[in-house]
Amino acid sequence: MAESWVIMVTAQTPTNIAVIKYWGKRDEKLILPVNDSISVTLDPVHLCTTTTVAVSPSFAQDRMWLNGKEISLSGGRYQNCLREIRARACDVEDKERGIKISKKDWEKLHVHIASYNNFPTAAGLASSAAGFACLVFALAKLMNAKEDNSELSAIARQGSGSACRSLFGGFVKWKMGKVEDGSDSLAVQVVDEKHWDDLVIIIAVVSSRQKETSSTTGMRETVETSLLLQHRAKEIVPKRIIQMEEAIKNRDFASFAHLTCADSNQFHAVCLDTCPPIFYMNDTSHRIISCVEKWNRSVGTPQVAYTFDAGPNAVLIAHNRKAAAQLLQKLLFYFPPNSDTELNSYVLGDKSILKDAGIEDLKDVEALPPPPEIKDAPRYKGDVSYFICTRPGRGPVLLSDESQALLSPETGLPK
Repeated sequence: MAESWVIMVTAQTPTNIAVIKYWGKRDEKLILPVNDSISVTLDPVHLCTTTTVAVSPSFAQDRMWLNGKEISLSGGRYQNCLREIRARACDVEDKERGIKISKKDWEKLHVHIASYNNFPTAAGLASSAAGFACLVFALAKLMNAKEDNSELSAIARQGSGSACRSLFGGFVKWKMGKVEDGSDSLAVQVVDEKHWDDLVIIIAVVSSRQKETSSTTGMRETVETSLLLQHRAKEIVPKRIIQMEEAIKNRDFASFAHLTCADSNQFHAVCLDTCPPIFYMNDTSHRIISCVEKWNRSVGTPQVAYTFDAGPNAVLIAHNRKAAAQLLQKLLFYFPPNSDTELNSYVLGDKSILKDAGIEDLKDVEALPPPPEIKDAPRYKGDVSYFICTRPGRGPVLLSDESQALLSPETGLPK
C-alpha cells in the first residue's frame, strides 16, 4: 500500500420540511420518535448540504470541517454514524491507481469530512437534517456499503431524527417503528418529486439567528411535561398520517393545506403546553399566518399552506405558480425590504416567480397595492430577513465533478 494516496467522494443532500411534525422521542439515545412524520424534500439547487469525505493511510485521526471551521467529532451523534457505517464497509478497489482497501482495513483507517450548507446553520431550516443525511450517504459510498437509502436512513436518524427523511426526494414518511433496537424506524418515499410538481414553496427567513431552545432540549422538556403531546402522538397523528398520504397521492391541495396548517399549529401548541413554555414563533410569524388565513378564507379554497418548524421562519406551500406569484406580491407588500437592501439579495432561489409577480425592482415593491382581504393593511419594513423561492426536489446524489469537492485530492485537507 502506497502511503500517500487519498480516495474521496462528494455528495449533495437536500433539506426537508415536515408537514406532519416530529416532536418528541421515546428513546433519546437511538433517536426514536413518539409518532410517524411526513416531510417534503426541498430542491437542493436552493437548499442543500455538500459533503466531501476522504480516506488516506496518512490521516492520523478522524477530522471534520463545517462551513470552513474545524469542529469536534467526539459527540455521540457523529460517533454513532461513523461506527454504524464502518461496521457495514466493504472492500474498495481503485484499479487505475493500484489501491485496495479490504473490509478489515476500514477499522484502522481515518476519514476527513468537509461539509458546507448553502443556507444558515441552526436557523430552523433543518440544516442538521441535510448534514447528517449527507454525511451518512457520502460515507456509505466511500466505504462501498451495500445498504439501500431506507436502511441508510436508519443510520442518519441516529445523527439527527429528521435527517432520515433527507435520503429521498419528493414526499417522505418517517415510520416511527416498533422494535426496541430502532431497526424499523426509517424513512420511505411516499411519492417522488415529479408526482406533484405544480407546488411552489416560499420560505420567509424571519431570523437566521440560532434559536434560544434547541430542538433536542425542547423535545425532552415537552415529553416530560406536556399532556397534550401524549394525546397528539396517540390519538391525532396516526389519523393525520393516513389522511396526509391520501391527500399527497391524490394531489388534493385543500386537504393537504388543512392538515399542514393544523399540524404546524398543534406542534406549536404542544410547545406552549411544555413547562416552561417554548416560544418558537414571533410576531412576524403570527402576521404571516394571519395573511395566509385571511387570503385563503377570502378566496374560499386554500391557495397556500403554512408550516413552521422549531423557529420563526415560515415555509409557505402554494398550490401552483399563479398562487405563488400572488403570495409573493402579498408578502412583499406586508414585508418590504429595508431601503438599503437590493431586491436581488432579498428574494433568493427561483427568481422567475418575481417575474410572474410583475416585480422587477424596489419601485415595483413600493407600488404594490394592499391586499383586498385586509382593511388598512400596515407594512412591516425589515421584519423579514429574506425570502427563498423553491419547490419539491430530489434526494441525495454523488457529484462526480472534482471541482465541487471541498477537500484537496492531494492532501485531503480543506481547499
